[in-house]
Amino acid sequence: MQFVKNFLKDEQGQDLVEYTLLLGFIALASAALYNNIATNLKNIWTDADTAVSNAATASNP
Repeated sequence: MQFVKNFLKDEQGQDLVEYTLLLGFIALASAALYNNIATNLKNIWTDADTAVSNAATASNP
């Protein structure tokens, strides 16, 4: 019975669990931001390509 009481009072692994949860949250947030940034960069490059193509077409009669 004393073993169970000591086990329930022991908090040595608590920090590891908290840091693991924090790392998981950061990984999920980073993945969500990465997808958003990738979409925005794709739109920027598409707009730039369109502008350059239109300028090239306009400059060649």
